[in-house]
Amino acid sequence: MEARLLDILVCPVCKGRLEYDRQKQELVSRAARLAYPIRDGIPVLLESEARPLAADE
Repeated sequence: MEARLLDILVCPVCKGRLEYDRQKQELVSRAARLAYPIRDGIPVLLESEARPLAADE
């Protein structure tokens, strides 16, 4: 993910900052406790596609 793109993208649920998890290929919203997948280099920012974060994440 490009740093410029991360500066523009926000969580669609809470409008908060997203963090890039390179290992899992996800964009993580700590505020909403959701992880959005990145498929073929494209972030899928749909709440229905997001994975809830576990308590230890």
